[in-house]
Amino acid sequence: MELNPILKMDYPDPDVIRVGDTYYMISTTMHFFPGGALLRSFDLVHWEMYSYVFDRLDDTPAQRLEGEQNIYGQGMWAASLRYHKGRFYVCFVANDTHRAYLYTAEDPAGPWTRRPMEGFYHDCSLFFEEDGSVYIVYGNTDIRLTQLKPDLSGPLPGGLDRVIVREQGNKMLGYEGSHMYRIGGRYYVFFIHSLPDRWMRVESCFAADSLTGEFTGGDVLEDTRGYCGQGVAQGGIVDTPSGDWYAVLFQDSGAVGRIPVLLPVHFEEGFPVFGEKGKVPEYFLAASTRPGAVCGPLYASDRFLGEESGELSRLKKVWQFNHQPREGFWGVGNGRFWIRTGKLSRSLTEAQNTLTQRLLFPSCKVSVTLDFSGLSEGDCAGLCALQSCWGMIGVVIEQGRPLLVMEGIETQNPDMNCLETDAVPKRYAQAELTGRSVRLSLQADFWQMKDEVSFSYDDGTGERRLGPSHKLYFKLDHFCGCRVGLFVFSTQREGGVAAFEDFVYEGSRD
Repeated sequence: MELNPILKMDYPDPDVIRVGDTYYMISTTMHFFPGGALLRSFDLVHWEMYSYVFDRLDDTPAQRLEGEQNIYGQGMWAASLRYHKGRFYVCFVANDTHRAYLYTAEDPAGPWTRRPMEGFYHDCSLFFEEDGSVYIVYGNTDIRLTQLKPDLSGPLPGGLDRVIVREQGNKMLGYEGSHMYRIGGRYYVFFIHSLPDRWMRVESCFAADSLTGEFTGGDVLEDTRGYCGQGVAQGGIVDTPSGDWYAVLFQDSGAVGRIPVLLPVHFEEGFPVFGEKGKVPEYFLAASTRPGAVCGPLYASDRFLGEESGELSRLKKVWQFNHQPREGFWGVGNGRFWIRTGKLSRSLTEAQNTLTQRLLFPSCKVSVTLDFSGLSEGDCAGLCALQSCWGMIGVVIEQGRPLLVMEGIETQNPDMNCLETDAVPKRYAQAELTGRSVRLSLQADFWQMKDEVSFSYDDGTGERRLGPSHKLYFKLDHFCGCRVGLFVFSTQREGGVAAFEDFVYEGSRD
């Protein structure tokens, strides 16, 4: 028996397809690079990192974290993943550039080719009709269906272009997150919105007998799974080789992010019914399309040997950089991941080449050894819980001496809409250091949205706690679940080097 939620990590806005016996899922990756994380599964429950759609987007100063510029909470949003006539398609928009992006590939492992696309399509869904025509559904509150040119480069002049569903007056969240399908001769479009009287995600569906006909429908799932009042909604549906249907939707889960859950879907009188008696099942059986196939974990320890796929200077696929990495200022191999600073930064959210992995629900611990011998006056390097209300343990060089510190951002308002852009880091604790290296650890607890992280260190005399527990928050300024990060930044002079060794990731046994 398997247990929801299925991934236990931040994979929001999922879209899922099946090609033969293989399922693929894409998820929002925003300001993390490489982007467009593509996952693979054979049973819809166990997933592994398979590939990324792009290494970079437009190579803008903000995407590179130059100066004080950034794309936190922007970047790649809510992609549509489709397969049509031997080719894979990924379409999404980026809210920093306000552009649409279209990538195609014959093999989902890549290479992916970027193709021109005009327009801007919020939370879009590509749809290929049997007659060869292609459409895109998108929008918020007003959901629009637009016919595209055959090469998908933009709207087809004189083609179908209409609003198919409209929701006015919802002060929380109107319809968005479109996913469109043709099933049994009918057209279905799935959406997310909120209950109008309070914040709670709800899944909706509207259907029509033709693309020019009236789309009618309503809510199909209103369930929190009994978890902190957080609704389950937004994602794709997919069929199995035996003809069963499933939905992969996400649930807000506090600071750890938005976690996918799996639930069955069946059709009654031409309309979908989600879950079991209107609820997301807690336990279920997972039928594999490829018995015996094993998917690798979505998190990993790393000895930084730089030998994945037989190539040197390569990181494991579970790693992503915070913003586009600056080449020549980082490297991996021979048991080390190192970063050299190439700019002055005010705090760690401006640090280039910060290396991250998603943190795991309901709890996890990560540890790494930091060699700080290459740091200069004013440099800071260490291990962080990356979010707008970040916390970290690290080494700073002050008056020529290394000092171990625990710092973080305290929220001024826990509401997710209240941003922390002007917050000043607070130093909670510090300790003297000798030598050239120290073992740093981070322990996170996300159960029941406790959302706390604590830090410890070992300087050779045993592991000790440093500072109090730090409260984490999911907020719209970053709009991503909390991640562990390896970082270094300089405040006075560029060129400081931090080296990280023996990264250990311990997942929860719950």
